[in-house]
Amino acid sequence: MIVLTRLNGTHFVINSDLIETIEENPDTTVRMAGKSFFIVKESMLEIVEKVVDFRRATNGMIKLVRSEENRSEEKEG
Repeated sequence: MIVLTRLNGTHFVINSDLIETIEENPDTTVRMAGKSFFIVKESMLEIVEKVVDFRRATNGMIKLVRSEENRSEEKEG
């Protein structure tokens, strides 16, 4: 999930896994699966960076959970 800003300044959150395309001409348009779209203030690069940061953070959480599960299994076994 990433936070974006509509042209009127309001913030909203989207599921970054559902982004199909991002275009700049000149406003940034984010097209989602299901054909809905949002026009936002952030640049294409900023959105890509937000998605990468989110995925890094969530991947780190997955690794942490797996590590804790492995430790629990080792103690039980």
